[in-house]
Amino acid sequence: MDTLSVVISAWNEEKKIERTLSSVVWVDEIIVINNESTDKTADIAKKFHAKVYREPNNLMLNINKNYGINKATSDWVLYLDADEEITTGLASEIKTVLSKKHTSMCDGYWVSRKNIIFGQWIKHGLWWPDKQIRLFRRGKGLFPCEHIHEYIKIDGSVGELQEPYIHYNYESVHQYLTKIDRASTSEALKLQETQYGLHGLALAFFQAFYSFCTFVKVWEMRGFEAKDVSVHAVVDELTVRGKETKYWMLTVSILEAKNVLTKFIKRIERRFLQKHA
Repeated sequence: MDTLSVVISAWNEEKKIERTLSSVVWVDEIIVINNESTDKTADIAKKFHAKVYREPNNLMLNINKNYGINKATSDWVLYLDADEEITTGLASEIKTVLSKKHTSMCDGYWVSRKNIIFGQWIKHGLWWPDKQIRLFRRGKGLFPCEHIHEYIKIDGSVGELQEPYIHYNYESVHQYLTKIDRASTSEALKLQETQYGLHGLALAFFQAFYSFCTFVKVWEMRGFEAKDVSVHAVVDELTVRGKETKYWMLTVSILEAKNVLTKFIKRIERRFLQKHA
């Protein structure tokens, strides 16, 4: 039977990482990259006999993920985030792959991910099945380091497992905002050489987001109950923000248009929008 290493990259995950580690106690090796955590993340990992490596807390998260993958010594690697959990069904299926009894041996495998957001499994939109490549032969997979939400790239054939794993994604509005702050900073570093950031357009989007966060926090205060906040209030607010956004998008179009007639038409459209705002 082939051996398996689990790799986890974590930063201040003392409240979640024990759940993750408990779900993989059956593997041959656990590697935890401790991204300058200031809590008990490393201590908890050591209780599970994990090999813990401390690395700088890189904004490009994939750098540290790859560092951990390269430290693995088993035949196969299973990458997990510290807020994810392997189900008993998936564990059994992975063991079948490792025992070489699987119908088709591949170099990597897609695995469906159940996203638990605000206490509920989200079964619609892009949230399900949200397939990720997480299991792969050592030496056959790494994360690209261009964008932080990229899939593991496999050098070889890729199959698919049937059982899902669980992702305890967002449990509070604060957690969501903290994550997107870090993620957006990482992405911004990649865009800093381009012409992004027109003040008015940026402000309009921020104002729309501010309004949205307000309604979501009201929902959170009510325990994420399945009860609507006033739909009319939401629609009215987003309509106003939508007009602001369109105004500044027209402004961008006017600045970038090379045709005089196009500029004139866009100015008329913007004036009309401003008059009826």
